[in-house]
Order: sequence, then structure tokens, then C-alpha cells
Amino acid sequence: MDGKTLARIGAIIFVAVAITATVLELTRAPQAPKGSVSAPAASASHHADPARRELRRCQRLGEAATRDTDCLSVWSENRQRFLGGEPERQ
Repeated sequence: MDGKTLARIGAIIFVAVAITATVLELTRAPQAPKGSVSAPAASASHHADPARRELRRCQRLGEAATRDTDCLSVWSENRQRFLGGEPERQ
């Protein structure tokens, strides 16, 4: 066999394997991820922290939280606690 024929056979085998792998992947039933958590696990101390509860409430409000004075206040306190320094004056 010459080089061209071997290259063609190799290409055909490669394409056949790629198609087979694709078909197997597409026909496989979806499985739920095992042990994955989308958010950090909350400990008992997180539930006791009123600031964290308020931050979660603001997170659930979405865009409306930008107009909520309680959310603006807790965000300011959280920034100060995280970054340190003097709070911003508005």
C-alpha cells in the first residue's frame, strides 16, 4: 500500500471513531451531578448572622434591591467589614 491509501484509511477510521463517540455521548441519559453544591454550605453561624440573612434577602430581590434602603445599608456595612476603613458618606 502506498502512503495516500494509508492516510485515507487512517482518516476514515478517525472519522468513524469520532462519529461513534458523538452518537454514544448524545444517546447517554443525563445524570445528576453527584455531591455537587451550587452554593457554599451554610453553617449554623451563618443562620445566626442577621447581616447574612439580610444580604440573602437582598440577593433574592434582584434589581429591586438597588432601590431598597435596607439593602443599600447592609451592602455598605458589608463592604466596610470586608475592605475595612471608613464608611462612605452619601
